[in-house]
Amino acid sequence: MITVTFYCKNDELVGFQSEGHAGYDKSGKDIVCAAVSVLVFTTINAIKDLTQDAFSGEEDGKRAVVELLITEEKPSERAGVLLEAFRIGIEGVAKGNSRYLRVISKEV
Repeated sequence: MITVTFYCKNDELVGFQSEGHAGYDKSGKDIVCAAVSVLVFTTINAIKDLTQDAFSGEEDGKRAVVELLITEEKPSERAGVLLEAFRIGIEGVAKGNSRYLRVISKEV
C-alpha cells in the first residue's frame, strides 16, 4: 500500500510524503503506482521550475519514499496552488483504490 501524508502548517498545505508500493499489479503494470508517481514528480518539478520557494526533499528508492517540504515561512501562492492540485489528484486516485492508496494529513 502507498501512504501519502500531506503536511499542513496552520491549516495550510506545505508538503507531502509518499511511501510504499501499491501492490495493485506487478512492477511495470501497476497503474496505481504509476498514477501516484506521475503526480508526485510532476508536483516536485513544477514547484522547482515554476516557483522560487525553497524546499527540502528526500527520495529513497529502496524504501519507496519521496518527500517535499516547503521551507519558507509560508508557501507562495503558486506553490500553494500546485500542492492543492496534487492533493486533488491524489484524492481522486484514492477514491477508487483505497485498498492500494491511503491518504492522511499531519500537522508539522
